[in-house]
Amino acid sequence: MGTIDMHVHAFPDKLAKRAIDTLQGNCQWEPVGNGTIAALTASMDKADVDISTVCTIATKPDQTAGIFKWCKKIHDDRIEPLPSIHPGTKKPEKWMARFANQNFAGIKLHPMYQNFAFDDPSMDRIYSAAADYGLLVVTHCGRDIAFPPSDDRASPKRIRRVIDRHTNMKLLCTHMGGWRMWDQVEELLVGQDVYFETSFSLAELGPKRATDIIQHHGTNHVMLGSDWPWGNQTEQVHLVEALGLSHHTTEAIRWGNAAKLLGY
Repeated sequence: MGTIDMHVHAFPDKLAKRAIDTLQGNCQWEPVGNGTIAALTASMDKADVDISTVCTIATKPDQTAGIFKWCKKIHDDRIEPLPSIHPGTKKPEKWMARFANQNFAGIKLHPMYQNFAFDDPSMDRIYSAAADYGLLVVTHCGRDIAFPPSDDRASPKRIRRVIDRHTNMKLLCTHMGGWRMWDQVEELLVGQDVYFETSFSLAELGPKRATDIIQHHGTNHVMLGSDWPWGNQTEQVHLVEALGLSHHTTEAIRWGNAAKLLGY
């Protein structure tokens, strides 16, 4: 059974230590890797992960170009990087065209680290351009350990507003649609035409609730994610297997759904 991890992070070698130290300073979780591509590949080998989708985050408008350049450098048959665009980046439509022309599957956004509310109308240009070029939008969803619990910029209710007005946008909601906002997920996102990935969610939800959400949402709309280097890839694969779903469904979550979404 092949495996695609739809949610990992990595950084250029010269920036990885500083990035990890900065992120770790904002939360209580210890990383399981040093954030480099070499360490990610080693983790993939140990966990029998074939492909990892590297989610980048442009925290400033001028980082878009540098991240795009690095994504082109690391893109290969095992690393599927997603460039990032900042809400303040000029001419987002042109950047989307560049991403699509270089055969990237999509982009990554993070409302907290990029300082925007997911349903802010100013983001509509980015969402529309992503849809026009067939790009997947991957976004952090729910709370974030580094921000106050009251921070709702990535809440399911905001995500629902966006999918209601951008019906042709491909959207992957990380953390099963909304980390630690599960009631909103079940009320507003389950059953909608959006994708979920499993990182940091299955253990918190527990097998029964996780299975209920997966089955009600649609087993063809859920895929595996680890959030490496914050989550352990081997453990996340085991958590998916431990749900006790059918072989066909487990295979779809580990490989098939993500492969289709990424165009493999």
